[in-house]
Amino acid sequence: MSDMVSVESLVRATGMKVFSGGKYLSTKMVTTSDISRPGLELTGYFDYYPAERIQLFGMTEVSFARKMDKQKRRDIMEQLCVEDVTPCFIISRYLPVPEELDEAAKAHNIPVLRSKLPTTRLSSKVTDFLETQLAERKSLHGVLVDIYGLGVLITGDSGVGKSETALDLIKRGHRLIADDRVDVYQKDEQTIIGEAPKILRHLLEIRGIGIIDVMNLFGAGAVRSETDISLIVHLENWGPNKQFDRLGTGEQKLKVFDVDIPQISIPVKIGRNLAIIIEAAAMNYRAKTMGYDATKLFEKNLNSLIQENSDK
Repeated sequence: MSDMVSVESLVRATGMKVFSGGKYLSTKMVTTSDISRPGLELTGYFDYYPAERIQLFGMTEVSFARKMDKQKRRDIMEQLCVEDVTPCFIISRYLPVPEELDEAAKAHNIPVLRSKLPTTRLSSKVTDFLETQLAERKSLHGVLVDIYGLGVLITGDSGVGKSETALDLIKRGHRLIADDRVDVYQKDEQTIIGEAPKILRHLLEIRGIGIIDVMNLFGAGAVRSETDISLIVHLENWGPNKQFDRLGTGEQKLKVFDVDIPQISIPVKIGRNLAIIIEAAAMNYRAKTMGYDATKLFEKNLNSLIQENSDK
């Protein structure tokens, strides 16, 4: 988990323009994804001023400040600038920056940024970036593949064939996100995002061959940087005493942070084409999310047959 993000990274990711304080971008850090629109503070109420947040000025704030007495405006802008705490000021819609704000920000080494975006869209864009960067992260052992737009995490013991299966899926037109180690974070109440660590991006380890660069061998269309994890497929060596779900009625889930992700277990046995099986599993899961469940259809047909026989 990263507990802070530099204002420089924020500027680079959102395309904002630096109005002043450019030399402080790399040293000013944002520690929360919450954004403050200092409307109450402009009236002089500072009892609960969240100085550690990015301070966003939209049309309302700029218009209100313009109507203030010049000396009061200077005093208020001075109070808004908490050195070593306030990360930056942002002005939306390329609105004019109040002169007193610019002076106070320069005096306290705080960058002032501008954007052409409307205030609400700008706030959403900045918040999304900060939530992604500041989100708690952890690593899962497995291979993450995009199958028909569905993020499938393939797990299993070392040597069970996860990477080889992923290679077969890539050859079938699907896309690799991460091999061996998948970094995950929770985007919202229902979504877990998986991505590759920077050092492993686009790389796949195949025993007997070594490391291969998937993008170099198969093209840019064979990789993705990240994806939602919708399904977990656990590969398990087959054994005569092991029980596996045959009808698809067993509901398994793996909890990652606060999200329960559906999980299925597939037995690994010589002669089974795991890539095709996992591809079918992904398509079957998608069909279920769209309201079609083959297991329920089978049960319905079976019950009808039983009813017919009992009526004879």
